[in-house]
Amino acid sequence: MSDELVVLVSPDGHAVGTAPKATVHHAATPLHLAFSAYLFDEAGRLLLTRRALDKATFPGVWTNSACGHPAPGEPLEGAVRRRARDELGLAVSGLRLVLPRFSYRAEMHGVVEWELCPVLVGCVEAADAADARPDPAEVAEAAWVEWPSFAADVLAGRRPVSSWCREQVAELTALGPTPASWPTADPGELPPAATHAMDHEMDHETNHETDHETEDP
Repeated sequence: MSDELVVLVSPDGHAVGTAPKATVHHAATPLHLAFSAYLFDEAGRLLLTRRALDKATFPGVWTNSACGHPAPGEPLEGAVRRRARDELGLAVSGLRLVLPRFSYRAEMHGVVEWELCPVLVGCVEAADAADARPDPAEVAEAAWVEWPSFAADVLAGRRPVSSWCREQVAELTALGPTPASWPTADPGELPPAATHAMDHEMDHETNHETDHETEDP
């Protein structure tokens, strides 16, 4: 959407403003908050996606299941679920934070991505996985792949993927050989801009519960 906003951040992860997503990516892209998600089916296969050919950044590149930007005040888990629903037609469960402080800078065709990009993993039920309907404006192709062979091929340079995916795979395999072995990270390790979004959501839920409890019987 043309009016979608991204959260601009300082190098230490504090929010410093917002900018329209449609205009933020260029040769001097400012550092901003994002996320990457790795989604697995019940058989342990990873959903791999190829970015649409006409995307402004990294068109046609194979990468992890979903990438995106939390809206101002939006919790990371909510942003992942929104993106998976809108981009892939999938409902996601069991989301876990695994790389809270991942960041990267990459360039393709003169367009720069520069992001603080926490990484989460999640699950997709078998029925939903079979019914995935990627949005062609976002995803050119999708494929389910076995994690061990995928990770080995990426690390050996046999499978081309986005630069951030390659860096993430290296860090993920350092956590353990399989997704089930990756420890859940402490949310306190997130950049402050992402932590504040989670705090905002928790405050909202607490206030809602308090309002409900104080309603007249």
